[in-house]
Amino acid sequence: MSARAPFLALAVAETFSISGTRLSTIAIPWLVLSTTNSPMSTGLVAMMEMLPYVVAKALSGPLIDRAGPKRIAIVCDAASVVAVGLVPLLHLLGMLTIPVLLPIVFVIGVLRGPADAAKQSMVPDIAERAAVPLERVTGVVGTIERLASTVGAAGAGALIAVTGPAQALVFNAVTFAVAALIVGVGIPVQRHAPAAATASYGRELLEGWTFLRRDAVLMGIVIMVATTNLLDQAFHAVLLPVWTRDAGHGPELLGAMLAVFSGSSVVGAAIAASIGERMPRLVVYTAAFLLTGFPRFLVLAVDVPLALVFATLAIGGFASGFLNPILSAVMFERIPKPLIGRVTSMSTALCWTLIPFGGLFGGALISGIGLHAALLLTGLAYLAATLLPLARKSFRGFEKRRIADAGAS
Repeated sequence: MSARAPFLALAVAETFSISGTRLSTIAIPWLVLSTTNSPMSTGLVAMMEMLPYVVAKALSGPLIDRAGPKRIAIVCDAASVVAVGLVPLLHLLGMLTIPVLLPIVFVIGVLRGPADAAKQSMVPDIAERAAVPLERVTGVVGTIERLASTVGAAGAGALIAVTGPAQALVFNAVTFAVAALIVGVGIPVQRHAPAAATASYGRELLEGWTFLRRDAVLMGIVIMVATTNLLDQAFHAVLLPVWTRDAGHGPELLGAMLAVFSGSSVVGAAIAASIGERMPRLVVYTAAFLLTGFPRFLVLAVDVPLALVFATLAIGGFASGFLNPILSAVMFERIPKPLIGRVTSMSTALCWTLIPFGGLFGGALISGIGLHAALLLTGLAYLAATLLPLARKSFRGFEKRRIADAGAS
């Protein structure tokens, strides 16, 4: 097996997994919205998936360090096939109600958290095998992620229109099965052997949190991204679907808008992959957040022509492509290898902490102040979240490239 074969396997597995997940993030909210006509119910279902996702991801770190990320990824992807497959099956049998759907999406969230954390923790070892800079590897991973999101979003609109939102999830189950197979066959066990259980689970979890808490740069990233993720979830899960419906359009337009955003982000991520190690991190990071955040909320709030909406989403998507490669490289550089599993899972889980409440937040805003005011308020909050961390002097360490020590600190 060549040195770069595991990276190719991970990229392909992520392509299937992410494209399927993107489909479900459109299909499930549209299913709830079309059957209940309730933004609050739509937000509740989104929360029931994302809350266990965040908790499971945060708690999975010691398990990943002990059992190895490959094993965790395979088990969780395989179990996700069953959980996701229940939705179209029960819908076909006429048994799918909101009370039935809620525990299913809860289980989906519990499985997806560790699966995603495990795949992410494979990146440093795969980069070492391929002997390439972290920015380049994380940039390529980011490009694959954006491309898969584009395909998933574009395909979601078409599949939902043809088969309905519930039955479209059959494709989602298939993608998880393929991802589990590829990880099992194409990715070897990591070079650095899984950690022995020399300390209690709680102690290992605490070690990860302590390291994260003491790193000002990592904590600054976590706080900023957690806030913007809350607002992004409100946008994608409730604000954008409601805007699409109220404007007289269907799921095809919703899928097309998300595909334009994700598709243009592929270009940004590809550029980040090719020149990422030479970019001024803090400047690019800040500019990208400014372009990808407030403008897309504003254009929907003021009812501009549809062409301008698509142009704004394309610019925002392009800018967003630069974010994850930079964030991932900074994180992996600062975390010691023995702590990779628990610190990356903890930090990414914290970044996702507020996402479970994004749908409820968006639904509550629409119910309280109306759609257009909700879009404007959410956009202004996004702008504030982007700029406030820059006031912290410690956050300037974001720019410095460093290599983490081999041992825990």
